[in-house]
Amino acid sequence: MTSAVPPRERLGFWSLTSLVCGNMIGSGVFLLPSSLAKFGSISILAWVLTSLGAILLGLVMAKLGSCLPKTGGPYAYCEAAFGDFIGFQIAYGYWIGMWVGNAAIALAFVGYLAVFFPVLVVNPIFTCFMAIATLWLLTFINLLGVKYAGFVQLVTTALKLLPLIAVGIFGFFYSDLSLLHPFNATQGSSLSALTGAAALTLWAFIGLESATVPAEAVENPKRNIPRATMLGVVITAIVYILSTTAVMLIIPNEKLLHSTAPFADAASVIFGDWGGKIIALGAIISTFGTMNGWVLMQAQIPLAAAEDGLFPKIFAMKNKIGVPVGALLISSALITILLLLTLHQTLVAQFTYIILLATLANVIPYFFTCIAQLILFFKEPAAFKGTHFLKSSIITVLAAMYSYWIIIGSGCELVFYSTLLLLSCLPFYALMLWRKTKLK
Repeated sequence: MTSAVPPRERLGFWSLTSLVCGNMIGSGVFLLPSSLAKFGSISILAWVLTSLGAILLGLVMAKLGSCLPKTGGPYAYCEAAFGDFIGFQIAYGYWIGMWVGNAAIALAFVGYLAVFFPVLVVNPIFTCFMAIATLWLLTFINLLGVKYAGFVQLVTTALKLLPLIAVGIFGFFYSDLSLLHPFNATQGSSLSALTGAAALTLWAFIGLESATVPAEAVENPKRNIPRATMLGVVITAIVYILSTTAVMLIIPNEKLLHSTAPFADAASVIFGDWGGKIIALGAIISTFGTMNGWVLMQAQIPLAAAEDGLFPKIFAMKNKIGVPVGALLISSALITILLLLTLHQTLVAQFTYIILLATLANVIPYFFTCIAQLILFFKEPAAFKGTHFLKSSIITVLAAMYSYWIIIGSGCELVFYSTLLLLSCLPFYALMLWRKTKLK
């Protein structure tokens, strides 16, 4: 299929790399040290293992993005390997994970902005409508074309890395190795602690496949998608390991466990009282950039599914420069509705849990994508010409095993509700088949 995006409007290598980094480095990393404190310093090992797992997954995505540069990323690969039903199921769950997650990022953005403008958290209405206003500002930027969205992503990614790198480098001058105790702060085995910590740390790598999703809006996709994917994952892994390890070596585990702003606390030790403000500014830039990247992404999956006849045609509607207007506006409208629902205080706990489900909804497509590559080796041999089968298969199997391990580590309850979420797509798939049959 020929791209409808004009050459001058496409994403270049650095914009694509910033999309990968920017979609991974969001609000989560600024809070993860506190979440991981309950596991102890074994979480540093979890970061290393997760980084290796993310690199394995990145290699799989890079190979598929190079050999099959189709818009849709994991959806496109699963549809090609397994057929329409699995493709639809992956697209459905992945898309929900995107826009629900974007609602959380929008609220996190306002929360960090409130450090400088406290009035935003005085009234839930202020919080909600500031989040909605920011969402639609970024939706408008994305309507102008991926080139403008890519520029915003490039700038915000460069700026968001600065505070994390600063803590990661300067923090080691204020480190105390005795704070690595306890190694395992849980009552369980080291394996169970490592598994639980690894499931948490993978949340920070969600989005590693970002370069593959807008494939047909990328300049020279066969070359740029794999390079941007791998460089983005490696940069992110280095930043994560350095910065979170530095925080753990500065803040005692007991204090870290109850900290609501661990990086700000660490920055206060390193740079003084103004350090917290700097980190808050970094978090604002980080969440703004992440939301921009996911606004771009949230339209690409339903667009690809609609062009294959698996989503309603309105999702495939584009403007004159190839932007999927229908998918973009519908996704942002759903986020707006979800944000309005958060005005009701009793929904807060439910909303938080839905965010966790949305995260798992992204991990499951990773596992399916790994299996899809093994199938596509034989189903699309011409596309993989020149690929070393054994080497690629070993990487793919290891990535699949890692994904499966993370799904197990998410916990029985979360996996149960995530399964219900995926099964809820069945009525919609039946409706699409009914409509297609009726049109015939």
